[in-house]
Amino acid sequence: MKIIPAHEDPRCFGRVRASRRDFLLRAGGAGLALLSLPHWKHLAEDDDEAIVRRVFSWAKERGLASQPVGEIVGAIGESFIGTPYVAHSLETEGAEHLVVNLRGFDCLTFVENSLALARCVRSGTTTFAQFRTQLTHIRYSSGIINGYPSRLHYFTDWMADNARKKVIRDITVEAGGTEYRKVINFMSAHRASYRQLVDGATLKNIEEAETRLSSGPLYRVTGERLPASQRMLQSGDIIGTVTSMEGMDIAHTGMVLLTGGTPRLLHAPSSGANVVLSAGDLASYVQGIRSNTGVVMARPLEPAA
Repeated sequence: MKIIPAHEDPRCFGRVRASRRDFLLRAGGAGLALLSLPHWKHLAEDDDEAIVRRVFSWAKERGLASQPVGEIVGAIGESFIGTPYVAHSLETEGAEHLVVNLRGFDCLTFVENSLALARCVRSGTTTFAQFRTQLTHIRYSSGIINGYPSRLHYFTDWMADNARKKVIRDITVEAGGTEYRKVINFMSAHRASYRQLVDGATLKNIEEAETRLSSGPLYRVTGERLPASQRMLQSGDIIGTVTSMEGMDIAHTGMVLLTGGTPRLLHAPSSGANVVLSAGDLASYVQGIRSNTGVVMARPLEPAA
């Protein structure tokens, strides 16, 4: 069974205590939200089902269903600018289950929710139940909830699993990415920070997943290549920042938004306190953080009819 670890999910920025949290807080940057948008002004008062209905109604008014899915991802992501950053939102009591929270995001739940909403809009499956189905499909290995280890915690696995499910296409190599090798073992090396890793079977599954990730080649577009490579990016493309942090693959995630033809990073940084758009282009953002060693890139695929 395919799994990956995490009480403070390694898929995203700002979810770990102590040293990792300190590192990731420095990595995020605040960004700058320049656009005035019809984003959801009363999220705190609404429940998640009401927010989903409002997003679908807004998308219908704008005629988004006729647009490519990537454009819809970017538009929905943009509409959430100003939404608060919320850490640990997936860490709830009891057995593993789908958590829906559109009132606040971490860096990956922002991407996941925007992608799930966009796929619903594009395919015309716009009920709350259908949104939950899309989110489960994206967040879990093979789209199936099978205990805590089935959640895709390492972003490298998130990318690979969603490529197999034809949710996204990994375009890292196509954009000039080159191979590198790294030992991925952050979760097992910091097991004391993860209450789920008290269970021996869960820990074993995580270690097996880390061994698998460490044994295969990894790819990244380095910071030096990014100014040229980013020219091929489109709104809605998904970005993960590769980190030099020991044992970790990806430190942060977000999506591309083209403004005046310039690719910028739309993301939920813990240091920014809410969803923001980077002040400069993607390359400037990535190169401005010393611990970043490059990026991975993915393009949303059209949902099956």
